[in-house]
Amino acid sequence: MKEINVTVIGSGSTYCPELVDGFLKRPDSLKLKRLVLMDIDARKRTIVGNLCVRMLKKAGMDTEVVMTDDLDSALVGADFVVTQIRVGKLPARYLDETIPVKYDLIGQETTGIGGMFKALRTIPVMANICKKIEAICPEAWLINFTNPSGIVTDFVLNHTNVKCIGLCNVPIDMLDDIKETVGGDADITYLGLNHLSWVTSVKKDGVELMDKLFEEGFAPKVMANIVDDGFDLDCLRACGGWPSSYLQYFYNRDAKLKHLKEDKKSRARVCMEIEEQLLKMYQDETLCVKPALLDKRGGHKYSLAACSLIDAIANDTGDVHVVNILNNGTLPFMADDDVVEIAAKIGANGAEPVPVGPYWNRHIVALMTAVKAYEKYTIEAAINGDDIAAYNAMMVHPLIGDYARSRACYEEMKDAHREFLPQFIKD
Repeated sequence: MKEINVTVIGSGSTYCPELVDGFLKRPDSLKLKRLVLMDIDARKRTIVGNLCVRMLKKAGMDTEVVMTDDLDSALVGADFVVTQIRVGKLPARYLDETIPVKYDLIGQETTGIGGMFKALRTIPVMANICKKIEAICPEAWLINFTNPSGIVTDFVLNHTNVKCIGLCNVPIDMLDDIKETVGGDADITYLGLNHLSWVTSVKKDGVELMDKLFEEGFAPKVMANIVDDGFDLDCLRACGGWPSSYLQYFYNRDAKLKHLKEDKKSRARVCMEIEEQLLKMYQDETLCVKPALLDKRGGHKYSLAACSLIDAIANDTGDVHVVNILNNGTLPFMADDDVVEIAAKIGANGAEPVPVGPYWNRHIVALMTAVKAYEKYTIEAAINGDDIAAYNAMMVHPLIGDYARSRACYEEMKDAHREFLPQFIKD
């Protein structure tokens, strides 16, 4: 059994009990020696942290739990650092979702112009966290859940010296749905960028099942935070696989924009309500387990993804996980320093990509390269406070495009988020 010290940055997130639950389910492989819960929000840190303590005590675990708002002390002795921060909290997400709609643009927290502004706010904060990790616990692994996960992980791996793997619960949900449908393990090809990914092959006993599953109308379940408008069969055949839920914003753009305009509540408002319900539940001193309501927050199987990955690194298992890592030649149409979402063998030295290929669908190639260009421009804009890089990001992104509309939206959003965009304030 491997003893580990884990630091969670953004521990006030109502997802945190999900993470603790994951450790409780691995008593034979991981001993959580020390858990540091760091968050700048004292109210949420305390409420969520107290539930985590009760969960650990009920399970009979003698884990030392520390709650703090001090980043430096939180990192001392960490073997793993889990980041799940939200700069500006849910009110900032509300702006990301609602301002773009006024300009007939998709408002969403991880893609399009809303996702871009989340990255612009987040990358400077992640840069500071990584600087501290380099100085205080340079051997620690950073497991990044902070959205937009692919962009943030791309920044960390290309602009810091931190050992980092990006993670998302979308792949594990998709793969489990497919395995359940085909009756057990299968050889599944999954590739893309975070929130821009596809399953392009499903083989069982060497037999390709994609066409059969297409004809049967199978589709992986859509994430709880996305209205399901479905995918047309010809759309699936054209793109060469099953798209992840977030590609509904690309393939069903008009329907999604209609929802955003007509919905009585934005997703951010719904999340605010769910979060307050959860926090109220968490204050019940008799509650010692994660409540079922947590699944409605959108983090289904978050603990399974995170703790399985940590287990694989800590115990050098070589298990295969879909993660966000440097491409390093895995997908020949992407640059080596592009962070992509692919399967990899996970061990003590990190992630070793599983070979993919040899067939490439031109549609997937085109969309991945365009959105990766947007991601790289966004990182440049976030680091330097560079408006020109941001304009390029918007013009190249398939969900943004039109310069006049996007520029007007950009200026309004930049002003609305001014408190969290110090890099854009010029002397």
